[in-house]
Amino acid sequence: MELDTTDKEILNVLSKEAKLSFREIAKKVGISPATVMNRVRLLEQNGIIKRYSASIDYEKVGYDVGVVIHVRVSKGRLMDVEKKIASDPHVVSLYDITGHFDAIVVAYFKNRRALDNFLKKIQTFDFVERTETVLILNSIKEGNVEIE
Repeated sequence: MELDTTDKEILNVLSKEAKLSFREIAKKVGISPATVMNRVRLLEQNGIIKRYSASIDYEKVGYDVGVVIHVRVSKGRLMDVEKKIASDPHVVSLYDITGHFDAIVVAYFKNRRALDNFLKKIQTFDFVERTETVLILNSIKEGNVEIE
C-alpha cells in the first residue's frame, strides 16, 4: 500500500493520541470523519496499524527496574530462544540485532530479585551463550517515528 500525505498525517496523529475519535482526527488533519474512518480501516487491513495501546509509566505502577539485555545465541537457534523469552510477561520488546549479540530484550521488573530470577532463567535456556544486562536509569524519550 502506497501512503499519501493524508495517510501519513493520520498515522502521526494516531501515534501521539490513539484514543482520538475519527471526528477529532478529521479536525486535526482537515478531512471528513468518514474519510478518516475509511483510511484507518484500510491502514489496519494492510497491517500498517498493528494495534492500539496505552503508554504506561512503569515506575508509577511499581516496576522500578528497567533493563536492556543483550543475548548471544548459538547454533542458529535464535528463533527458538526468542520465542521463550518473548513469552515472559516482563518483556516489552525483543529485537534481532547485528553485532556481538543476536538479540536485545527490553524488560521491566518490580525489583532486583525479579530481574535476577529472570536472568537466571534465560541463562539456563539451551543455546543461550551469554547475556549482558544494562540498567535503564532514565527514559528521555519513548514514542514513535514521525512519518514523512
